[in-house]
Amino acid sequence: MSRPTIEGIIGYLVTPFAGAGLNLKVLHSLIDRMLAAKVNAIAPLGSTGEAAYLSEEEWIEVAGESCQHVAGQVPVIIGIAEVSTAAAVRHAIIAEQLGATAIMVLPVSYWKIDDAEIFHHFSIIADAISIPIMAYNNPTTSGTDMSPELICRMAREIDNVQMIKESSGDLSRMIEIQTISEGQLPFYNGSNPMAHAAFAAGASGWCTAAANLIPDLNIALYQKHQQGDLEQAQLIFQQQLPLLDFMMSKSLPATVKCGLDLLGVPAGAPRLPLFPLSPSQGEELSRILQRLGISIDAVEHQ
Repeated sequence: MSRPTIEGIIGYLVTPFAGAGLNLKVLHSLIDRMLAAKVNAIAPLGSTGEAAYLSEEEWIEVAGESCQHVAGQVPVIIGIAEVSTAAAVRHAIIAEQLGATAIMVLPVSYWKIDDAEIFHHFSIIADAISIPIMAYNNPTTSGTDMSPELICRMAREIDNVQMIKESSGDLSRMIEIQTISEGQLPFYNGSNPMAHAAFAAGASGWCTAAANLIPDLNIALYQKHQQGDLEQAQLIFQQQLPLLDFMMSKSLPATVKCGLDLLGVPAGAPRLPLFPLSPSQGEELSRILQRLGISIDAVEHQ
């Protein structure tokens, strides 16, 4: 299987709502904003996209509309986070049929699963599709922590497992993945405050919801690292760090959707059980964005 070239900034889309349904017009506009900013890949249906709160029909619609609207301009990585292996396989097959470049698999389980069960979960998904898999380690949201040793073993023994998104926030784990794999397994940072350090440690990309709000700054950080200008990279990172820290202190869907509303993009409120940001939190976010030189044009939730 050929390995797709996915490097740089991977923008994680929110799922826009209008009332009780989807707002596909805004979904298209968010994709257009990221493409115009020249993000390197687009990822719908992650935790930022509230995939867990969508119906089956909505999930399929968002996946299909995203692939169709991107239309091959950049890779599309569709998130798969299901409690059962059967459901994960079903969504993986659908993602491939709809045109996804790759899928990102987060192992989620009501019961704690061990390494053998995790390996088997990924093996069955891989056997069902022919597109690459990005293994996603986020112990905070999934309750499952995949060790660097397990991740590298899966990459060696399961052909489709070709990338790892590491969101533990532990830089030493990224370095360990690089060491164990002898630099052969691309790893991607999923912890916003670690963006600069992860690129410096050799990360192939940064998976971030911040690309909904500040894609230009995200891309500038990556470009400075590509140019080897670590001093400027540090300055660009420090500039966006207050926003990144703020995003990590709240739920990503609520924070990003509030930020989009402040920019005049009606992405709707997050779905229950998530609450929107409070008025005071929204004011704090507004101040952060304005300090970044971003013009605020708030709209009402649709």
